[in-house]
Amino acid sequence: MRTGTRAAVHCTAILVAMLAGLLGWSSTTPAHAAMNFCAAPALQSGERTDADPGERALVQDAFARLNDAPRAVARLHTEGTLPHQGIHDRSAEAKQDFDWMRNAALAWRATGDQRFLRYVARLLDAWVTTYQPSFNPIDETKLDGLILAYDLTASALPVKTRNATIAFLRRLASGYVERIDSQPRPLQHTFANNWQSHRVKLIAMAAFTLDDRKLIDAAQRLFVEQVGTNIALDSTTRDFDERDALHYVTYDLQPLVMAALAARRHNRNWLRERSAYGATLERALDWLVPYALGRTSHQEFVHSRVPFDETRRAAGLRGFSGAWDPSRATELFHLAARLNGRYQPVALHLAPVPPPWLAVCLPLPARSSER
Repeated sequence: MRTGTRAAVHCTAILVAMLAGLLGWSSTTPAHAAMNFCAAPALQSGERTDADPGERALVQDAFARLNDAPRAVARLHTEGTLPHQGIHDRSAEAKQDFDWMRNAALAWRATGDQRFLRYVARLLDAWVTTYQPSFNPIDETKLDGLILAYDLTASALPVKTRNATIAFLRRLASGYVERIDSQPRPLQHTFANNWQSHRVKLIAMAAFTLDDRKLIDAAQRLFVEQVGTNIALDSTTRDFDERDALHYVTYDLQPLVMAALAARRHNRNWLRERSAYGATLERALDWLVPYALGRTSHQEFVHSRVPFDETRRAAGLRGFSGAWDPSRATELFHLAARLNGRYQPVALHLAPVPPPWLAVCLPLPARSSER
C-alpha cells in the first residue's frame, strides 16, 4: 500500500472512531470476561437491534445512570429496623448501587459499549475501598450484585480495580467462613435460619468467581450443612416453622438457588445435594410449588414467634399480614428454572418473562430432569 493510501485509510479510521463516539457506539468489539455465573455471550452487532424488550429496557436504564455518582458507604444496616429508623433509608438507597453495577455490567456484555464498563469500574473502586464488611448477611446480601458485576467484567477491568475487588471478595468470603466455623455444632439460631442461607450464597458466589479452591470446598461443605440444618424431613424450612410465613421460605431458598447456580457453572449439581437424612434444595422448592401455583394458600405470620414480625405488621409493611402473594416467588422460580427446566411452567405461571437482569444473564431455562 502506498504512503498516501495508507494515510487516507488511517484518517478514515480516526473519523469513523470519532463518529462512533459521538453517536454513542462502541468502537471496540465486546471483550471477554470471566463468566462464572452468567451464560449469555455478548451480542453481535447485527443482533442488537433485535434484542429482547427486557434487554433493551435494561440497557436503556443502565445508560440513564452512567453519570450517577457512587453512593458507597462504610456501613450498611437495614436488618431489624423499619424505614426511617437509624441509617435504614440511607442504606437502602446505597444498596441500589449493587443492582445498577450488575445491570451496567450486563449492558456492557450485551453491547460492548465501554461507557458501561467504566461505570462498573467506578462503582467497584468506590465500594471495595470504602465499605467495611460487618458480616451481617441480611445487611450484605445485596452484595451479590457487586459480585456479579465483577464476574462479568473481571478480565477487562483496570488492574488496580481488579486487584482491589479480588482482595475485598476474598476478605468477605473468608470472614464469613471463619465466623461460621467458629460456631458450635449443631448450628443454631441465625446460623441455621435464613441468615445462614445468605451467608452461604455470598461465600459460594465469591468462591467460584475467584476460583479459589479452598473457598469452593468450604462453600460446598457449608451449603450441604445448611440444607441439613434448615430443611426438615417434610421439606419445610426452619424459618417456616418459626415465622409461619412463605415470605421467609422464599427468602431462605432464593440465596441457596443463587449459590447452586454459581456451582452449576462449575459442573456441580447442588440442587440435589443431599443432607445426611436426604433433604435437598429441590425437595424444598417442590414443597413450595403448590403455593406458587395458587393451589394452596397461606395466611402470613399468624403464628410467628419473632416479635419483629408483629412490629412490621403493625407498621403496615406490605406482605406481613394477610394471604401470601405468589408473585413474591417470581424471581425464585425463574432462577430455579435455570437449575432445572421443570420449574419453568411455575415460573411462567408467575410471570411470562423473567426479571430483565436474569433474561440477559441466563436467557434460557435448563433442560428438564425429574428427580
